[in-house]
Amino acid sequence: MFGRKARIRMLADKIDKLALHMERSRIRDYICYLENPRKLLFPNFLAGIARGFGASVGFTLLTALLLYILQRVVKLELPIISEFIGDIVRIVENSIRKTGG
Repeated sequence: MFGRKARIRMLADKIDKLALHMERSRIRDYICYLENPRKLLFPNFLAGIARGFGASVGFTLLTALLLYILQRVVKLELPIISEFIGDIVRIVENSIRKTGG
């Protein structure tokens, strides 16, 4: 059906495509990381610091927003809810003053 040269040419084309796909998938970089895991330490360390910093900032902003909303609810002077929320806000503010924040 196919001549020997045609089969060899088809195989060569498939090998070229495979090599191109492997280059695009950056398999060489992955293999380098597997051979030398120390290369992963610094990028992973930086990523961990960034995640921790982002979580801290995000939690701080959400807490500040929640306290702001709770203070506004207290100013509405709803009978039972205002007293309860007021106590929570006072506890948090006292805790912040004691820790020096």
